[in-house]
Amino acid sequence: MWNEVKQTLRLGWPIILGNMTQIALGIIDSAMVGAIHSSQLAAASFVNNLITLPLILAIGLTTAISPLVASALGEEEIHRPMRILFNGGLIVTVMSLLFAIGIHLGVDMVYYFGQDRIVADLSKPYLIWMGWGMIPMAAFMAMKQFADGLGRTRVPMYLALLSIPVNVLVNYAFIFGKWGAPRMELEGAGVGTMASRIVILVAIFWLIAYSKGFAPYRQQLGDQLQIRWERFRDVFRIGVPASLQYGMESAAFALSGIMAGWLGYVQQAAHQIAISIASFTFMVSVGISAAGSIRVGYAYGRQDWAHARSVGTSTFTIAVAYGMLCAVVFVLARHQLPLLFNDETQVVEYAAVLLFLTAVFQISDSVQAIGVGLLRGIQDVKIPTLFVLLAYWVIGIPIGYWLAFEQDWNVAGIWIGLVVGLSASALLLTFRFLRLTKRRKAAIAGK
Repeated sequence: MWNEVKQTLRLGWPIILGNMTQIALGIIDSAMVGAIHSSQLAAASFVNNLITLPLILAIGLTTAISPLVASALGEEEIHRPMRILFNGGLIVTVMSLLFAIGIHLGVDMVYYFGQDRIVADLSKPYLIWMGWGMIPMAAFMAMKQFADGLGRTRVPMYLALLSIPVNVLVNYAFIFGKWGAPRMELEGAGVGTMASRIVILVAIFWLIAYSKGFAPYRQQLGDQLQIRWERFRDVFRIGVPASLQYGMESAAFALSGIMAGWLGYVQQAAHQIAISIASFTFMVSVGISAAGSIRVGYAYGRQDWAHARSVGTSTFTIAVAYGMLCAVVFVLARHQLPLLFNDETQVVEYAAVLLFLTAVFQISDSVQAIGVGLLRGIQDVKIPTLFVLLAYWVIGIPIGYWLAFEQDWNVAGIWIGLVVGLSASALLLTFRFLRLTKRRKAAIAGK
């Protein structure tokens, strides 16, 4: 067990750090504009909630790339990874372009979600920047998943780290009007996000195209860089359900943010603080999930179900331990962490309550993230998608709405619904993985 844990963490820690770096960009935006006024923070929350669904649907497709690449390596098919990247990357880039055009043309939708007028006005230009920023982000994620599937997880990590100083410097210049740049406030944060995403996209493209480390996978490029229906089919087969899984989860959190806005920008700002902190710690779970998915995908390619189950159970153990650690930190620091974003008394008080509820669902959140990744590694995606639909949209969101608006529990009621939904998802996905691997391990042993 301990050996499996060490191997997963060795593969996963660069993914974890890279993921945390990317979510840190959103936290940096929130913290820097929150220093101006809570209405700016609320507008950032609103836009991030709106942009989440299309971004996740595009990026969710890229999650098919790493297990497909790992499975190809398990089958010793060295020419397949680049084909998978080319076709998968083409799909997500076109999809994100269509989403960006749709967002730009329909940007006035910010006035139809029941938000405070000041929040809607501030959101409009920021949403345009964030919409176009989806394109370099999706393309980068496709290449990142390719590198991760090959076990080269440090390359995307270094590039993700590079994006932080770029984002901070451009943010500082355009949010506050420094160094000759115009003072754009929240819109300036959109400029910073776009700049950082373009920089890391160019960097990872150069490394994959020209560095020696990826040279073995660039052989016979004329054959590999062709549109192939079978590659499209594989990416869609795994990627579409994965996109729906992430999309339904993200949409649930996005809707919770919009509902928080119905309660006023103070509670919406508190919601944004709590969700920013929870998203940051969640990136560790996503990184562990990705590492487990890659290792399970390699075992799947070799049809070694005993090893797949061993990797899975050890990864679930990591999830529980990590969730417990986060829960303790959130409870102890729930009054101090909100001050990193805003010091208005009401905002901090609401955020402290939400961070306590965030602590409650840390184990469930980590376990369900890892369950999704492990099942994707063995290319089981359809039933887990139904589980996610049930957990969030049949259980979590309705309970949250009822508690918040029918029982007058306000934003805390919304978050209690999220706790219930995450817990249901964790139980269903864990049971599914353990049941499938046990059955297939027994079937192989019986032959």
